[in-house]
Amino acid sequence: MGNLHVDCGGTRYRFASLAAVLAAASPLRSGDVLAGVAAESEAHRIAARWLLADLPLTHFVEHPVVPYEADEVTRLIADTQDHRALGPVAGLTVGAFRDWLLAADGPEICALAPGLTPEIVAAVSKIMRNQDLVSVARKLCVVTGFRDTLGIPGRLSVRLQPNHPTDAPSAIAAATLDGLLLGSGDAVIGINPAGDDLDTAQTLLTMLDEIVHALAIPTQSCVLTHVTNTLELIRRGAPVDLCFQSIAGTEAANRAFGIDLALLREAHEATLALGRGTVGHNVMYFETGQGSCLSSDAHHGVDQQTLECRAYAVARAYDPLLVNSVVGFIGPEYLYDGKQILRAALEDHCCGKLLGLPMGLDICYTNHAEADQDDMDTILTVLGVAGVNFIMGVPGADDIMLGYQSTSFHDALYIRDVLGLRPAPEFEAWLASNGIMDADGRLSGHPSLPGLALKAISALG
Repeated sequence: MGNLHVDCGGTRYRFASLAAVLAAASPLRSGDVLAGVAAESEAHRIAARWLLADLPLTHFVEHPVVPYEADEVTRLIADTQDHRALGPVAGLTVGAFRDWLLAADGPEICALAPGLTPEIVAAVSKIMRNQDLVSVARKLCVVTGFRDTLGIPGRLSVRLQPNHPTDAPSAIAAATLDGLLLGSGDAVIGINPAGDDLDTAQTLLTMLDEIVHALAIPTQSCVLTHVTNTLELIRRGAPVDLCFQSIAGTEAANRAFGIDLALLREAHEATLALGRGTVGHNVMYFETGQGSCLSSDAHHGVDQQTLECRAYAVARAYDPLLVNSVVGFIGPEYLYDGKQILRAALEDHCCGKLLGLPMGLDICYTNHAEADQDDMDTILTVLGVAGVNFIMGVPGADDIMLGYQSTSFHDALYIRDVLGLRPAPEFEAWLASNGIMDADGRLSGHPSLPGLALKAISALG
């Protein structure tokens, strides 16, 4: 881009590229330090933000952080951008765009989504305070549907995550029933399998499908296996509702995941063709996480948050039901402590929503991070205020298969209660009809609950 410099406090700070400005402007995080792209000092960081605020938004369209000819994600971003949608803000600088976002209403902002690029969204987020990220995200509504409707304002959905270290169907079924009786499961009942065995995946999918249909639950199920496995399960005739895949923000990082855009397109079309949705036809479930490109040495010298935003451009190309930033899962090498995890969670949620995605968060940490459950409580509460679409529901908040700490069914009850949030409407009606939830959105303790449990057990034979 050339001649990127700013004079600040009597010192001239020079930056080799737009990527270098973006990286230096990022709030401190361990992953950028590990990659060697972080600001050298707080003064360096402030200088980068000062320069960033004065750059026109059009510069980020003209100067992608990964070259067009070298990366299919860059080509996807450039070739699908709707320049007319960007029109209302195309003449603004990054700083003026921040001010515009804080003053605009939700529909105005959402209309920009097809015109925004990940680099624009990452840039503006880097000069936003935490409260700015909450204020803007809270105005953004991204609604999707399959068997129930997710993302409606005033609603908070939960992915019921009944993982087990040996994929034991009986243990998974018990955890599933536990979550349902505590009001979780409207986002998806999703299992991370312990292995890649296709027969096991098919057994688990069939079991979940039997529970969902025997109890007439308006929700969807998913076994979070590799996309190639899901394609094979579809060919076998397994009851696939959603197709899952972890994705990243560069072609090389996606290649490390064993995918490319053509494979995602094939999977999307195959899953959509099953026609299993009732209220909508969003069939993809994507997971992302800051640091994934660096962990596969595919970051091109770009900071991890900008690359995370580029992963959202991949996701939106396939009209997903759910996008989940697994924000603290990769570990302290990328997000060191509770403060860094909180900031990343707010960035991911706001930036994903700005790009038009139905964002949820796995509010989590690994046991070697400088974080604890109090940090997760704070992040959960702030994200609830920010209007996150969904969170995780893990028995006891402790995933005994993946070995990390997340949020529990009880945490979901807490945040719904203190903020007056409700489940997805179709799922809420099911909870009420089965005596699980009362008219005030609280667990009812209705005596029909044992009957529901027996019905679920009998459904499994």
